[in-house]
Amino acid sequence: MTKGGMEAVELFTAEGKGRGLKAQKEFLPGDVIFAEPAYAAVVFDSLTHVICHTCFKRQERLHRCGQCKFAHYCDRTCQRAAWLNHKNECSAIKRHGKAPSENIRLAARILWKMEREGTGLSEGCLVPIEELQNHVDSFGEEEKKELRADVESFLEFWPPHCQQFGMQLISHIFGVISCNGFTLSDQRGLQAVGVGIFPNLCQANHDCWPNCTVVFNNGNHEAVRSMFHTQMRIELRALSKISPGDELTVSYVDFLSLSEERRAQLKKQYYFDCACEHCKKQLKDDLMLAVKAGESKPSADTVKEVIQLSKDTLEKINKARMEGHYHEVVKLCRDCLKKQEPVLGDTNIYLLRILSIASEVLSYLQMFEEAADYAKRMVDGYLKIYHPNNAQLGMAVMRAGVTHWHAGLIEAGHGLICKAYAILLITHGPSHPITKDLEVMRVQTEMELRMFQQNEFMYYKMREAALKNQKIQVMPEPSNENAPSLFHKKE
Repeated sequence: MTKGGMEAVELFTAEGKGRGLKAQKEFLPGDVIFAEPAYAAVVFDSLTHVICHTCFKRQERLHRCGQCKFAHYCDRTCQRAAWLNHKNECSAIKRHGKAPSENIRLAARILWKMEREGTGLSEGCLVPIEELQNHVDSFGEEEKKELRADVESFLEFWPPHCQQFGMQLISHIFGVISCNGFTLSDQRGLQAVGVGIFPNLCQANHDCWPNCTVVFNNGNHEAVRSMFHTQMRIELRALSKISPGDELTVSYVDFLSLSEERRAQLKKQYYFDCACEHCKKQLKDDLMLAVKAGESKPSADTVKEVIQLSKDTLEKINKARMEGHYHEVVKLCRDCLKKQEPVLGDTNIYLLRILSIASEVLSYLQMFEEAADYAKRMVDGYLKIYHPNNAQLGMAVMRAGVTHWHAGLIEAGHGLICKAYAILLITHGPSHPITKDLEVMRVQTEMELRMFQQNEFMYYKMREAALKNQKIQVMPEPSNENAPSLFHKKE
């Protein structure tokens, strides 16, 4: 079996879970266990004109393919790199008259690659595409209806001169996309921009408290000489010490939900019952449902009432955010927090969700001092719930650090930025754009902190003068989307 680059892992049969991956040697936190280029990948339909179709980076100005007028690229380097995968797609789009949906484009790219390279094992793959799990037999009526519609649209798009594949294989490919399509993010890792198939990554089983994480690396084509270019890929990175023979696991869902909710989500989206230790023992559920203790402990009815109010408020917040009514979002958060604070504990997930939204929106509105207070409380709760090397925790700590920095709270800001940097060095690695940005911020805040410690009055005077000459950069507009999930599920 050809394993190119996969020598450190072994495919095995995991009891009760089917195939899985286990380590062949020891790994320490932050080690890259393997890197894998996409078998095939496409940009989401809504972003095809703002995201490069080769490296999936967001760019202000993109070069458009002169033939199909659909594909967009950073530059000629990315366009040349894409031609092998885009050549058939380009002519098919011209013949069809328009580009089909992302699922159809991804299925077509997979089958064109199979046409070029043949079936069976591809270079560097542990498992052939034909043997990936598709879960078609577990589809409900609505999913089967969507599958039939996708197959019908695919057959209309697929050129008659290309190799004709059987209906069973085409349906299998769409099933693979449905349950194994990996979410690709932009270069900052903040927005989901596409979907790809990574056959080796698909073999990693889920655990709510995993020993690995997956980061998408957009690659680098900026060097003058192509020999120094790096390819778009995913990296499986160790979160904790892994011994030879240990199973390699990743989390398919965000941990910040009750075990019952995570299990329901995994069953609905990935068709299995999670039997990890955290779900079986409901670990951390007590923290996520915490209420105020002591003499003023609220009654069960009061807790139930406040949780229902929180759920109703979150629905109203989502509607207001969709409409861009951010001052209304702030009012809803403040009102909800007044009801929550006497009743819910500091790690209660409903309190943390409101704190997260409030800090993000207030930062966007440049109300940094209030935002910093909420962000600090949010991070304090997250630190008690998340795995210490969780990527979502690292991103939250980073945002909190930046908010404190903008608020002029340099000591707390520098401390949070250093903490975030330590986490993201493990989850993303030193060469990821987010980690590089954090390193710049860490150095800058360290310099400002020294100035603050030497002469607090002079520090604030210089900061005030600097802000008059250059306004604080506006924080990104709050998004209604959650952080990108590991695997992409069609809505």
